[in-house]
Amino acid sequence: MAIVATEILSKKVLEMTESATLKMAQMARALANEGHDVISLSLGEPDFDTPEHIKEAAKQALDDGYTKYTPVPGIPELRQAIVRKFKKDNGLEYEMNQIVVSTGAKQTISNLCMALLNPGDEVILLAPYWVSYQAIVNLNQAKVVAVSAGIEHDYKVQPEQIAAAITDRTKMIIFSSPCNPTGSVYTKEELTAIAKVVAPHEHVYIVSDEIYEHINFSGSHASIGTVPSVKDRTITVNGFSKGWAMTGWRLGYMGAPAFIAAACSKIQGQFTSGANAFAQKAAIQALEGDMQPSKDMRAAFLKRREIVINGLKEIPGMKVNHPNGAFYIFPDISAYYGKKNGDFVINNSADFCEYILSKYFVAAVDGDSFGAPNCFRISYAASEEKLREAIRRIGVAVGELEG
Repeated sequence: MAIVATEILSKKVLEMTESATLKMAQMARALANEGHDVISLSLGEPDFDTPEHIKEAAKQALDDGYTKYTPVPGIPELRQAIVRKFKKDNGLEYEMNQIVVSTGAKQTISNLCMALLNPGDEVILLAPYWVSYQAIVNLNQAKVVAVSAGIEHDYKVQPEQIAAAITDRTKMIIFSSPCNPTGSVYTKEELTAIAKVVAPHEHVYIVSDEIYEHINFSGSHASIGTVPSVKDRTITVNGFSKGWAMTGWRLGYMGAPAFIAAACSKIQGQFTSGANAFAQKAAIQALEGDMQPSKDMRAAFLKRREIVINGLKEIPGMKVNHPNGAFYIFPDISAYYGKKNGDFVINNSADFCEYILSKYFVAAVDGDSFGAPNCFRISYAASEEKLREAIRRIGVAVGELEG
């Protein structure tokens, strides 16, 4: 008798959505393997190499024998470096027992949700939000409450919206700044205003994802954990993937109340245990070594941002804001809904992304996955030449739509 997958697999995995960014990247690779000239602007991965001094530190660690199991929450030297980094860069005061190093910031957020959420709890996501937040929350049988902001507000949710969404079942608020997918950056004043409406609700914890901290064009980065009224209920998540082009190294970390850090370490001990040994040694160099390579990457991203924004603004119907961080542009494309090219009808952002990929070989990610159905995400972690060509193709694609 044939095995029916839906009868065997768990309800959790059957209900889980596939990562839209990874799915689009797979589709782009498949077309490229068929010989098509695909420009992939779908993945959130810097196209730079990891800085040389960090790679050298990893090589030295290997030579020195750092190839064994590590303590579950991270090696002490790295956790101490993270404590120093939080204080120096962010004004956040943590002790070493409040730091947990994980296999990427995604695992950090997964640990947090497993540690804090019970079935029926509510988690407020500031939308547009990173695709995996919703999947991770749902996997833990909690309910997502999306609070949305459009392009007219630079995709930044207002405090009164959050206040209206909080209930006695709210357990957590999750957001990123600089934001994936919008690139928007919350200012210190905006974060303080959000903290003011959250502070009276002592059962609500804030998860601040700051993985794009070093790709910030606003001149300063603000952490909501510095606001006194919520500092004891804020978990600050960060990592090495974006600011140092260390995506494949898989290292993330958090600073949290000690009891939450202990719970996350307990969970991690049953799943992956401690993160990669020699990568952790190299990560100390990332935090405390030469930051010039990271600054050079940020300057390159800033130049690319202008190329993409200026190009998109020339395309009729494309609404574009001016984000201050990360390496994404998140245009509103709702003006094209209902239009068509032959038999291909654009009903939503998924249709639009399929259209520009299948006919013009530009890979981007639909906005539905980020809680913003009127938009799509472009990653400008690509060469200037590819970005210009991608924008040209998108302009041609839009120009051939009718109706």
